[in-house]
Amino acid sequence: MFDRLEAWSIAFADAVWGLPMVALLLGGGGFFLIVSRAMPYRYLGHAFAVMSGRYDTPDEEGELSHFQALAAALLNTMGLGNIAGVALAIVAGGPGAVFWMWISAIVGIATKFFTCSLGVMYRGVDSAGNLQGGPMYVIREALPRPFYPLAVLFSVAGLIGTLPMFQANQLTALVGQTVFDGAPPAWSGLATGLVLAVLVGVVIFGGLPRVAKVAVRSLPAMVVVYVTMTLYVVLTHITEVPALLWLIVSEAFNPSAVGGGFVGIMLIGVSRGVFSNEAGVGTEVMAHGAAKTNEPIREGMVATLGPIFDTLLICTCTALVILLAGEWQSPGNLSGITLTANAVQSEMGTPGLLALAFVALILSTTTMFTGWYFGAKCFGFLAGAQWQPYFRWFFISAVIFGASVSVDVVFNLISGSYGLMALPTMVSTLILAPRVMVAARDYFSRLQSQK
Repeated sequence: MFDRLEAWSIAFADAVWGLPMVALLLGGGGFFLIVSRAMPYRYLGHAFAVMSGRYDTPDEEGELSHFQALAAALLNTMGLGNIAGVALAIVAGGPGAVFWMWISAIVGIATKFFTCSLGVMYRGVDSAGNLQGGPMYVIREALPRPFYPLAVLFSVAGLIGTLPMFQANQLTALVGQTVFDGAPPAWSGLATGLVLAVLVGVVIFGGLPRVAKVAVRSLPAMVVVYVTMTLYVVLTHITEVPALLWLIVSEAFNPSAVGGGFVGIMLIGVSRGVFSNEAGVGTEVMAHGAAKTNEPIREGMVATLGPIFDTLLICTCTALVILLAGEWQSPGNLSGITLTANAVQSEMGTPGLLALAFVALILSTTTMFTGWYFGAKCFGFLAGAQWQPYFRWFFISAVIFGASVSVDVVFNLISGSYGLMALPTMVSTLILAPRVMVAARDYFSRLQSQK
C-alpha cells in the first residue's frame, strides 16, 4: 500500500510542478518587481523599522504585532524544508538547484509584498464573526463571484499543504540518526510520532496567541545556533568557498547537469525554493493577515523580510554545509535531513550533530504549531468556524502518519499541495496588483511627508 501511495504522490507533485507553475511563480514575481519599480527592495530599511515595533498599533484590528506576524510566518517557512528540503534539492538537481532557490527568493520578496498587502487590505469575516486574512478571503471579498471556486481550491489544498507530515517525518529520521545510529527499530517512528503529537497538542490547544509567543521566544535562538554552526564550517573551508559559489551558478545553466539539464534543475530549484519561502503559496498571507494594523502596505513590507531570512540566509547555510562536506555526490541511502546531519557530523563531530538536533526540534515543532493555525483557517472557511476546534484532532493524527511513512510520500504530497495553493494566490494577486500599487503610492507619500 505504501509503495502505491509513494508512486501516486510522485505523480501528483510532477503533474503540479511543471513549466506552467514555474512560469506563474517566477514570471509573476518578475511582473511584481517591474510594476512596483522595485519598491519592496528600495524600502527594506522601512521593513526592518516596522518589524522592530516602531510602527506598532496595538489598538487596531488583528491578533498579532508586526513582529509576531512575521515570526509566525517564518516559523512555517523556516521549517525543516530549509534543512531537509535543501538536501533533497541538491541530491535531485545538484548544486545548480541552489541558484534557482535563490532566484525564487529574490522575486519572492516582491511577491510577498503584494500578496500580504492584499491579505490585510481584504480581510473578511468568518461564520463566527471573526476577522480573518488569507487568499480565500481576498478572493471572496475583492473578486467577482465566478472567482469563488479559486477560494475553495486554495482552502482544500491548504488542508493538505499545512499538515505537519514532513516535519514529523524528518524529525523522526533525525532521531533515528542520532539516537539509534542510523538503524532505528521498527517501533521508533510510531513512538516518536506519538510523543510529537502530545507536544503539538499542548501548544495548539492554546490558540494563536500561544503559538506566537512560542515563535517569538524560540526563533532567535535557533537562527543564532544554526548560523554559528554554518560559519564554523565555512571558515574551516574558506579557500573552497569561491569555487563552490561558481559551481552553484555554472551548474544552474549546464544543459547536461544532473537533474534533467537546465530545465530540470530550474524546476527542482524553484519548487524547493517555494517549499522553503512559500512566496506566492498563500500561507504567509494568513499569518500577516492577522497583524494588528490598518495599513496593508506596512504589513506587506514586513512580509518582504521572510525570503531574506528563510531562503537567502538559512537555506544558503544548509547548502554550503552539504556541498563543502562533499557527500551529496554519493548520498547512498541518505536523504533529506539525514544527509544534512551526516554532513554536519563529518565536519563538527557529535557536538555539531547535537546542535543540529536542537535546531531541528525547534524548527519541526514550531512549524507544526503554525501549520495548525493555517489549516484550521482553511477548514473554517470550508466548513464553518464553529467546526475549527475539531480540526485539531485531524492535525494531530497527521503527525503520527507523517512519522510512519517515507519522506518521498510526505514531501511530494505537501509540495504538490503547495503548487495547488499557489495557483489561486498568484492569479488573484496578479488581478489585484493595481490596487496594491495605488495603496503603496499613497502610503509611501504619507511616509515621506512625515519625515
